[in-house]
Amino acid sequence: MAELSPLMKQYFEIKNMHKDHILFYRVGDFYEMFYDDAVKASRALDIALTRRQEMPMCGIPFHAAESYIARLVKAGFRIAICEQTESVPS
Repeated sequence: MAELSPLMKQYFEIKNMHKDHILFYRVGDFYEMFYDDAVKASRALDIALTRRQEMPMCGIPFHAAESYIARLVKAGFRIAICEQTESVPS
């Protein structure tokens, strides 16, 4: 198995803290979902499920997230949101 990228290492660290949630993981202008979260979300939201190196994934534009989150919550899912942050040099 290939070594995980820093993005995926962080994803798994956060996902392990929120195992019973669908994790919306911010990547640029999109919230991405991976693996089982992507499968569940794509079915519930009727959005495309894609694969990258055998990894199921789907995404939504960040500016439309509120309506997608509302639909998932109404369908009984719990959501965790991971936003990008950056350190400001002191």
